[in-house]
Amino acid sequence: MTESCRPPALLNTHIRTHPNPSAPALLCLHGHPGSGACMDVFTERLSQRFTTVSPDLRGYGQSKARAPFAMTDHLSDLEALLEAHGIDEFMILGWSLGGILAMELAMRHPSRVKGLILVATSAHPWGDHPRTGWIDDVLTGITSLINLVVPGWQWNIERLGKRSLLRYLIQKHTPDTYRYLARYAVPAFLQTSRFANRALGDALRSRYNRLGDLEQIDCPSLLLAGACDRHITAASSLETADSLKDCESKVYEKTAHLFPWEIPNAVLLDIEDWLDATGLTPKA
Repeated sequence: MTESCRPPALLNTHIRTHPNPSAPALLCLHGHPGSGACMDVFTERLSQRFTTVSPDLRGYGQSKARAPFAMTDHLSDLEALLEAHGIDEFMILGWSLGGILAMELAMRHPSRVKGLILVATSAHPWGDHPRTGWIDDVLTGITSLINLVVPGWQWNIERLGKRSLLRYLIQKHTPDTYRYLARYAVPAFLQTSRFANRALGDALRSRYNRLGDLEQIDCPSLLLAGACDRHITAASSLETADSLKDCESKVYEKTAHLFPWEIPNAVLLDIEDWLDATGLTPKA
């Protein structure tokens, strides 16, 4: 059963948890734009092995931001959250921006982080997204609104979805993928604050690159990427995997940045196989 709660008011962080008594903790960090709810694709199954904790990062979802902040403030928020919940040792699953924060936390707390599951992310993120125009934006807006009303409608997918900006986020335009988009992606996009957009923009303009510091991470890592990811390329992700001491990697063909919503069962099976092979958790 999922519980929503807030730690002490000073954090102003909204959290989704799947309590699993005596199970190890798994901190699940969403991307941009995103929310803790976006991580349900992982936590609904991995909660059989872990106590999962999925916060809305500052400025996302229901964790409101009323002033500008820096990306490093996310790390301070997460450290306070872990303190408030008495979580000493934990694993981290991070998707996109969440994966970057996962690696940063592992570098700050190498003895506490026992494993990393990194999804569509990189310590030196770069993409090859083509230029887009107002027609792309209009088509994406119309597609998303129709998909909210009729999730997974094949007519909308074929006539509009495949021509919208979704063509760069997904490759498998299936009704199931569009239902994920309707349930999670659109609400997350609408709830992402201008301060969160600004913080990420500032970080990207600074040419973020932590490849040379990844040697500080000793825990086992699993890195998963979509072959057609235009936002954080598979090559960028594999560059990170090669820089980590103990990292397995896999690239999924004909998928893009949102591949956990395109092929959820395949992704979860690979995560579970890796967990079993590393002995990080008992089998569910």
